[in-house]
Amino acid sequence: MTKEWKLHLEEELAPGLTEGQLNVLELLYQHQPMKPSDLLAYLATTPAAITTLLDRMEKGGLVTRSRDERDRRIVWVTVTEKGEAEMTRGLEIRDAYISQALDRISAHNQHLLLYLLGKVAN
Repeated sequence: MTKEWKLHLEEELAPGLTEGQLNVLELLYQHQPMKPSDLLAYLATTPAAITTLLDRMEKGGLVTRSRDERDRRIVWVTVTEKGEAEMTRGLEIRDAYISQALDRISAHNQHLLLYLLGKVAN
C-alpha cells in the first residue's frame, strides 16, 4: 500500500508539488514562521536535504525565506499564497485517497485500525 500511496500522490500532486513538499507546507502552515533547523524535529532527513528542498520550494514560489531583523544569521521560512493554495489542493488529494482506501473496510474495522495504530505509535 505504501508504494501505491506514494505513486498515487506523486502523480496527482505533479507538476507543482511533491509529497515531501506537501509535508513541509503543512508543517510550516501550522507553525510558521519556522527556521529550517526547526523542520529537523519533524522530518527524517538531513540539514542539507532540507536546504535543497526549501531551495526548490522557494524557486517554485511555495515558500519565502527572510532574514531576521534583529539577528541576520537567522532565516525564517513562511508559506506564500501559492504555497497555501497548493497545500490545500494537496491535502484534498491526500484526504480523498485515504477516504477511498478506508471505504473498503467497515466502520468497526476502521475504529479497530485506529486503535491498533495508536497502540503501535505509543
